[in-house]
Amino acid sequence: MASKERVLRVLKQEDLDDIVRIDEAASKQSRREYYERKIAGLLNRKANINCSIVCEIDGKVVGFVMGYVFFGEFGITDATATIDTLGVHPDLRNYGVASEMLDQFMMNMKAAGVKKVYTLVNWDDFALEKFFSRQKFVPSKRINLEYELP
Repeated sequence: MASKERVLRVLKQEDLDDIVRIDEAASKQSRREYYERKIAGLLNRKANINCSIVCEIDGKVVGFVMGYVFFGEFGITDATATIDTLGVHPDLRNYGVASEMLDQFMMNMKAAGVKKVYTLVNWDDFALEKFFSRQKFVPSKRINLEYELP
């Protein structure tokens, strides 16, 4: 890929169509309603900061990171953050877009006083686990528990 101008900025409501387009290209399914709810929740959280970002190349959104900052949830006294959703258009994978977005996200979190950033990866998603491992993520000391309702 030829060197093109990348801009990282805060996610806005107007990014919905681009985020849905990126997700559809990657997942081969439409999850518009999911992203409508997700973005509305991110942008309407009065007690939180909008820490979600997008990456534009030549004015076109090509990737996104959605996350939250928490202040004292789950008995954790320090400010923490989670990365909930990460997406890069399949045509631009392996060009450093996700790494660049994650670096910016981490800088933003450090500026917000966050000490730890968490994310979840499916145990069999080896590519995503490898990506986060390269970004210096390690297995957490916390155990993710689940209960399936009958």
